[in-house]
Amino acid sequence: MVLFLEIKKLTKRFGGLVAVADVDIEIREREIISVIGPNGAGKTTVFNMITGFYRPDSGSIRFNGQELSGLRPHGITRTGIARTFQNIRLFPDMTVMENLIVAHQCRAKATLFGATLRTSFVKQEELTEKERLLELLTFFNLQGSRNLKASALSYGEQRRLEIARALATDPKLLLLDEPTAGMNPRESERIIELISQLRARAITILLIEHNMNVVMEISERIAVLDHGVKIAEGTPKEIQTNEAVIKAYLGDAVF
Repeated sequence: MVLFLEIKKLTKRFGGLVAVADVDIEIREREIISVIGPNGAGKTTVFNMITGFYRPDSGSIRFNGQELSGLRPHGITRTGIARTFQNIRLFPDMTVMENLIVAHQCRAKATLFGATLRTSFVKQEELTEKERLLELLTFFNLQGSRNLKASALSYGEQRRLEIARALATDPKLLLLDEPTAGMNPRESERIIELISQLRARAITILLIEHNMNVVMEISERIAVLDHGVKIAEGTPKEIQTNEAVIKAYLGDAVF
């Protein structure tokens, strides 16, 4: 498998606080990798550095051979990386379809001149775009709500819409920050199914998740952070029996 994302010696400080210290993570094409650890372990900080919200103080982030450090978030999106957030960040007053259209604009080929004149190329591109986005909404069982405002959706539907919006950017690597947070078991199971189906669509997934049943069911490898340091990495079975992980995070959890 191709090495997709390569993180080496990644470090981030906030004043005197070292949030992430010398973290290494490697992800190969079509893998599903989870990052776990207690609150404040540095998981979301790693996501924020990968996606350009924070600049690393040191270390490197390479995606498909390209160094990402220094790129702004929209530039990183264009390389083929998309993300969701721990707290839902939809455009609440836009419709479900409009949320996807805005996200897909990073792939638009039309020029300002063409868009102003409404050329045949622009019209065809818009038609193709809507067909593609409707297929995406159907995949997430949101097609019947495409004309509703995002704020009118249930919590679980908003979670699915946020993943769909990220996929509207046509990513190769998808970062999911606690996608099942606040969901009931049935909704969580649906997210597990969707994540598994996304890999079949050639999408590589990096996941932050506190629900250990979800993590153990879908992950091929798991990286464990504690106080900004990676203390372990391995298969779900290896992580379940790792004494350092049990002491720092898992405790007496039973899976």
